[in-house]
Amino acid sequence: MAGRQDQSLGHLSLLGNQHTKYTFEYDPSILEAVDNLHVNRDFFVKFNCPEFTSLCPMTGQPDFATMYISFIPDKKLVESKSLKLYLFSFRNHGDFHEDCVNIIMNDLIELLDPRYIEVWGKFTPRGGLSIDPYTNYGKPGTKYEEMASHRMMNHDMYPEKVDNR
Repeated sequence: MAGRQDQSLGHLSLLGNQHTKYTFEYDPSILEAVDNLHVNRDFFVKFNCPEFTSLCPMTGQPDFATMYISFIPDKKLVESKSLKLYLFSFRNHGDFHEDCVNIIMNDLIELLDPRYIEVWGKFTPRGGLSIDPYTNYGKPGTKYEEMASHRMMNHDMYPEKVDNR
């Protein structure tokens, strides 16, 4: 089947909405999902958000990152405009870098129930130190759980050249 039927998109409230409201406080209810029409195969979906911002919970100073979200969907895909607005909702959210990546992953697991997901935040240095937390998840009792374990154990063994900081 090629193309989506209009009735399968009727529940979306953000895509195509010309009156977008930007939420400046963390809000997971912004996230919306659509049906995966290709459940018969594995494929990765990767989102790169180079303009992610949050706040230090202690100082209130802004933290900037590129957030990488990759997942193998099962029955649902995240609608990209809702993901952009959701990530934007961290703008005034005060949390540590490690918390942000885990919160994002937990919210996407709840929304999508993916086969596999990983979230990697590459934060720009503040005070001379960058923090790049990584987390992943594979559906328990499946090959994706084994994949998550393998990827975690081998994560970042060969880090790329860091030239964007």
